[in-house]
Amino acid sequence: MTITTITIDAAGTLIHPAEPVAISYGRLAAQFGSHLDPQALAAAFRHGFSKMPPMAFPTALDKDELDRAERGWWRRLVKQITEEAGGVRQFDEYFSVLYGYYATSEAWRLYPEVHSVVAALRAQDIKLAVVSNFDSRLLPVLDGLGIASSFGHIVYSTASGAAKPDGAIYADALRQTGSNAGTTLHVGDNASADYSGAKAAGMHALLLHRDGRDCEAPHEAPDLHGIHDYLSAYP
Repeated sequence: MTITTITIDAAGTLIHPAEPVAISYGRLAAQFGSHLDPQALAAAFRHGFSKMPPMAFPTALDKDELDRAERGWWRRLVKQITEEAGGVRQFDEYFSVLYGYYATSEAWRLYPEVHSVVAALRAQDIKLAVVSNFDSRLLPVLDGLGIASSFGHIVYSTASGAAKPDGAIYADALRQTGSNAGTTLHVGDNASADYSGAKAAGMHALLLHRDGRDCEAPHEAPDLHGIHDYLSAYP
């Protein structure tokens, strides 16, 4: 069966932080006279992020309400992890600067193959969309990196009302793109959220393992070039 639509995850698949998160958090904290222990911060972030509720808000929100909800979600997490790493003076001011920083393309980088792979897929008239557990800052980030216009739709969890692996976000993406699950491929780097979630939604799935590890998924690749190999099996 021919693949007519491809949905792609954002962080870890299309984009990655320009520098380690612990370094950015610490660098910005220093502007407020505070020192955050990098190792403690990295550990606290990993632990704290895994304990947070899904980055999604089930009730329909207007733009201002969504902004407040997104900021509240991140403020709770950042407050917790910075306190575990030493604390930040003037936390509210620090959080505002940190939150704004990650809304800019300065904070992010595209993986090297993104432009060439996306251009090749567009040349094949394949519908492209982003499906990500992210907030509304994803829009200016992808735009600033010069890639947003390559995607017909950018579906992110806080606006969609569901976060991967919840099938509702995949259903939302299929609705927005006007696509059928059976002819749609989802590509991402998280085994549960991206691979298992997409498969449960009836879609094809390709799992990326950029760190070189063997994920033992039926369909996996080290980078986005693996999409071409996958498509060759479904001409």
